Amino acid sequence: MHRDPVFDLIGIGFGPSNLALAVRLAEEAGVHNLAHCFIERQAEFGWHRGMLLDDCRMQISFLKDLVTLRDPKSRFTFINYLFERGRLADFVNLKSFYPTRVEFHDYLSWVASSFDDRVNYGQTVIGIEAVKGGDNASGVEALRVFSRDAEGHEWQRVTRALSVGVGGGAQIPEAFAALGSHNIVHSSQYLTSIDRVAGPANGQRKRIAVIGAGQSAAEVFADLTRRYPHVDASLVIRSSALKPADDSPFVNEIFNPAFTDIVFAQPRDGRRSLIERFRDTNYAVVDRPLIEQIYEMLYLQNVSSEPRHRLLANTAIETAARTASGQIELTLRDRLNGRARSEQFDALVLATGYRRDTHLDLLNDLAPHLGDAPEQGNVERDYRLTTPENFKPRIYLQGCCEDSHGLSDTLLSVLALRSDEIVASLASQSSLERSGNRTAETRDDTAKAGSMAFAL
Repeated sequence: MHRDPVFDLIGIGFGPSNLALAVRLAEEAGVHNLAHCFIERQAEFGWHRGMLLDDCRMQISFLKDLVTLRDPKSRFTFINYLFERGRLADFVNLKSFYPTRVEFHDYLSWVASSFDDRVNYGQTVIGIEAVKGGDNASGVEALRVFSRDAEGHEWQRVTRALSVGVGGGAQIPEAFAALGSHNIVHSSQYLTSIDRVAGPANGQRKRIAVIGAGQSAAEVFADLTRRYPHVDASLVIRSSALKPADDSPFVNEIFNPAFTDIVFAQPRDGRRSLIERFRDTNYAVVDRPLIEQIYEMLYLQNVSSEPRHRLLANTAIETAARTASGQIELTLRDRLNGRARSEQFDALVLATGYRRDTHLDLLNDLAPHLGDAPEQGNVERDYRLTTPENFKPRIYLQGCCEDSHGLSDTLLSVLALRSDEIVASLASQSSLERSGNRTAETRDDTAKAGSMAFAL
């Protein structure tokens, strides 16, 4: 068992959210003395590797990188990345605000490389427990974080604050959950798993269904039609058509950091109403150029009288079962005429979105001290989980506060400003503690006792 000193902050997960926080901590003079580290289960930095398709572009401007909206003079801007990579002039010639996803991933990896000494890669957090100390036996002074590395060694670290940025977990609809993963792939694992289910089959054709009506589903469907000549792909959607994302300028203002204040200021019902009103900016919608590309592909195959690929609109999936031969049989119902039919597929790709409740499992052991705050989504404006008065550690939630902070919470749009707000909150707490040290004569003895308890 390995033990480290007491930290002021531990970040769980090192995706874009905590990466932006690492940048802010490095650039904020007032918090240079805050001891902090990050724990990441991947062996190296990676962001949606399963969907890094060669020709897919970002859906937000490169100016919404990790820092520009907060400090365009930062050395961690996307523009400085291009400059240091020797591609700035060439990128300008593209006349585009939207880099490829592959290039933006390289940008994020470039930033992450500056913090290798702060990140414990290849470790999975396996538990978090409350640390009691001081003269209040019922109060929680800190948190002990347990992690396990690839060799099976366990680590313990004690911290006064947590930043949870673990991203979303694959959302698997109930109809498919019981079928296992033999020939079912979630879109988040598309590139790393698709060859396993769609690879060469001794000259035989394969039938693969893509389930979903959003950007990922459309990208996977288009990629399947190009990547595998022996695959007949079907895109199955409940709606009547692929719908374009509303990215018009006025509507796009909902992703401005200032809009977070508007959402948070609403009562709970008002927040839900606002989010629902703008859902078609982010959910079950597709970029218009991709819609046009798919439509043209389907049209041209009809011209050539080779209708291999299909868009099955107005189609509900009622049941899914495995056949004796290992295929997957779907019961499909036409939502317009009510007729049902069965079709068999060799594999499925589920572009069915993400769960945003994975943080609940991490915090489960703290339930006796937190009540129902995590489940109810009770967070402050600075993304700090609402905790009882005798619970001193701060827990910041990133990417799982959509219900309280708006649609931008799971996106890159607010990373720069969110990290700024979290660091300001940390700095404020640190300032209060320093002030308390100056005014309370017995504080030093208590702190020493607490530090000894943390090291046990």
